[in-house]
Amino acid sequence: MENFIPDMYAQSIYKIDYKKLKKQNIKCLLFDLDNTVAPYAEHVPSSDVKELFHALEADFKVIIFSNSGKKRLRPFKENLNVDVAYSSHKPFKKKYLKIMRIYGFKPEEIACIGDQLMTDILGANKRGCLSILVNSIGTYEPIWTKFNRFFERIILRRFAKKGILEKGVYYD
Repeated sequence: MENFIPDMYAQSIYKIDYKKLKKQNIKCLLFDLDNTVAPYAEHVPSSDVKELFHALEADFKVIIFSNSGKKRLRPFKENLNVDVAYSSHKPFKKKYLKIMRIYGFKPEEIACIGDQLMTDILGANKRGCLSILVNSIGTYEPIWTKFNRFFERIILRRFAKKGILEKGVYYD
C-alpha cells in the first residue's frame, strides 16, 4: 500500500512549490496530461499552462508523460514546445526507464505529477521518483479511469482512516 502514498499532495499544478523541488535537486518534471494539465475535453493548452511551463523550463526539463496516444499529445507538444512521452503505459516501467536513458536523469532527479494513485503515483514510487498528487481538474473520465478510481477510493478511505492521506489535506 505504501507505493500509493504520494511524496507530496497539492491542489493543482499551480500550487506546487517548484522552488522546493529545485532545492531537492529535481531536474525533470514528468506531467500527466489528462485531468492534470488539461481536462480530457481540451485539445490545446490554456494560457495558464503555457505561462507555467514557460516559467518552469528555465529550471527543469519539462515532459508530458501520458498514457494517451500521440495524436492527443501532438497539440500540447507543439503549443508548449516540450517533449512528450505518449502511450506511456503507467505504472509500468518501460517508458520511465526510456526517459532516464534518453535524458540521463537518475530516478531521484525526476518528479512525476499526476491526478491518479493507480497510474501516476504508483509508477513514480515504484521507479524511485518523487511523486506528486494533484486533484483532478476535469469531470469526464474514460471507462478505464473510472475503473481505477473505484480502487483509488478504497485506498483513499483506508489512508484517511490511518491518517496517512486525506483528500483536500495538502502537504509537501
